[in-house]
Amino acid sequence: MTIDATQFKQAMRLWASGVTVLTTSSQEHGLQGMTVSAFSSVSAEPALILCCLNNDTDTGAGIDISQCFGVNILNANQQNVSNQFAGGCSHEERFASNPWHTAVTGAPLLSESLMSLDCKLVEKVRAGSHWILIGEVLHSEVREGQPLLYFNVNYHRLAD
Repeated sequence: MTIDATQFKQAMRLWASGVTVLTTSSQEHGLQGMTVSAFSSVSAEPALILCCLNNDTDTGAGIDISQCFGVNILNANQQNVSNQFAGGCSHEERFASNPWHTAVTGAPLLSESLMSLDCKLVEKVRAGSHWILIGEVLHSEVREGQPLLYFNVNYHRLAD
């Protein structure tokens, strides 16, 4: 027997992670993006990553159409960006408030994030209430700075 959702969430909030914003663009839905905490590298050759997102997200529907997405690791000064993309405003407002550009796939990348990956969707696996997206990294951008961290329902920074 598995634990209930409340117990699971209480346990998982003790996993410290970087904060990522997943982005995409399609003709049907326009620019879309959302904050996600489930992100990981999968393979170096080929360069593959994974992200997990809820089945019901409209950003997920946009990725289904575009077959591409961007992963943006936020820097320590981007807590407001995380909050905006977590649902604090519309998709239009999210992108109007934050500089972005496109790379190889056409997915929007946040220009001020610590790191951005431009990915082609290669596999989508349903797991419970979420989709696991596996993306092949076609382009990366790395900038100077420190990551924004999330732990126990709060944002944190690395100690200097």
